Amino acid sequence: MSKQPSQDAAWLKAESRAARPLVAPLIGLGLAGVACGIGQSAAIAALLAHALIGRPAAIALPLTGFALLALLRAGLAYVAEVAASRAGIAGRRRLRAAVMARVLEAGPALLRRQHSGEIATAAIDRIEGLDGFYGRWLPAAGLAVLGPALVLVAAAVVDPWAALALLLAGLLVPAGMAFAGIGAARAARRQFLAMARLQARFLDRVRGIATLVLYGRAEDEAVRLQAAADELRRRTLRVLRVAFLSSSVLDLAMVAALVGFALHLWQAPVFPALFLLLLVPEFFAPLRAFAAAYQDRMQAHASAGVLAALPQAPPSAPAAAIRHVSASGVSVAFSHVSFTWDPARGPALSDVSFRISAGESLVLVGPSGAGKSTILEILLGFIRPDQGRVLLNGADITTIVPSALAELTAWIGQKPMIFAGTLAENIRFARPSASDEAVREAARLARVTDFAAHLPHGLETEIGEGGFGLSGGEAQRVAIARAYLKNAPLLLLDEPTAHLDPATEAEVIASLRRLALGRTVVLASHATAAREFGGRRLDLRDGRVVAFAARGAA
Repeated sequence: MSKQPSQDAAWLKAESRAARPLVAPLIGLGLAGVACGIGQSAAIAALLAHALIGRPAAIALPLTGFALLALLRAGLAYVAEVAASRAGIAGRRRLRAAVMARVLEAGPALLRRQHSGEIATAAIDRIEGLDGFYGRWLPAAGLAVLGPALVLVAAAVVDPWAALALLLAGLLVPAGMAFAGIGAARAARRQFLAMARLQARFLDRVRGIATLVLYGRAEDEAVRLQAAADELRRRTLRVLRVAFLSSSVLDLAMVAALVGFALHLWQAPVFPALFLLLLVPEFFAPLRAFAAAYQDRMQAHASAGVLAALPQAPPSAPAAAIRHVSASGVSVAFSHVSFTWDPARGPALSDVSFRISAGESLVLVGPSGAGKSTILEILLGFIRPDQGRVLLNGADITTIVPSALAELTAWIGQKPMIFAGTLAENIRFARPSASDEAVREAARLARVTDFAAHLPHGLETEIGEGGFGLSGGEAQRVAIARAYLKNAPLLLLDEPTAHLDPATEAEVIASLRRLALGRTVVLASHATAAREFGGRRLDLRDGRVVAFAARGAA
């Protein structure tokens, strides 16, 4: 428990440093506004002093000065508001890019450790909740020190003792807020945790709504969802109490300052007394903004733990060891590789060793849970072996730069991701810089053109998200066309014919065999598809190698 707050604080400190170039102009604009406020206070004090002593002719100058300063201050406030909005957008965009890069670096293996709803909450809601951290809290934290200091200097010029009294009253604010903020970060963290759990629960229930209805559990789950929503409401209200308490502390400090000034200045000359009294709101204005933004700080503190806990990119190898690998052909070697997802369930791979030369095919055979997908995820770079080495063309896979590994590899899974767009755009996803001619050639080789010819606009036909409008076999042909377009020397296939009828399976296998020519192929599949595909065969059971058969062996 003690490590979590320090981790959150370290993350927030790092984010504060990264956002410093965005925040500095906001603090400068805020200080300019404070300076205008001091000038307005002097103008109002002069105007009232002249009115009280009966000099109406002298009112014009301070009145004009006040009006000009008011216009200037309004302009500065508008520019600061726009700049704060842009700072929030820029800070969230930078952070979201970093988070998404880390999620993509971890790959699909991340879903084995975290629920997809929690990941979505972190990448969307948590980062959106940091808008106020960049645009309000960080500038307010800087102005809470510099703004009152500027007012104190102006007050000290007129009356040093009054400035001292103002300083003592101002010190009540951070002390009171620190007292009010005890447990506030914990309450905000619990509120975010309740929201993440509610989102994950709701997502799971929506995905399984058919099963819930079938077993008559829909009403029970509705009651549980309502209870989770009520828990979120209660935790949110607890967080809001802190914001109101902080505001009360600030009002108490301002009343104390005004009472002290009234006792000290009741016999002072009119202009200094009025000027110092009018400085009190200006002194507390930055502190009031600081208190109002304290809620943004609590939200950021609550988000920090989740965002900091997202998987970091694996440590880079020494600069001398990082390399690219020749793409002319790829040999693959596993040497005593072991890997464990969950110690309670035992190793997913245990002392696995095999080698295939460039241009060879290897079929991984075994029941579900035998370790086939784990081998593919290691080759994709999503995970690293706990023990042993994986070599590509003799280079340790952990020393290959991720971009080079991505160029080497093409992957086709059970359900290819199809995006809303045209068929051509979905194929070009594998290589965005590819020409139209290259896309058409890849579609022809994968026989996408066979069914595209019957569509209204051929390859330019729009298809829906998730492949809406395509059959399973047609979606697999799009994935094969992507592999043709990418033209990577290492082809990884994870149950590419699952959920297909026998006729479609045979057609897809024939396309994959044509695609495999001249490439190194690792195919995870069941025995029937393995015999049809050909190549060497590696039998796995419980993460161990049972048999490693030569080409053509049964």
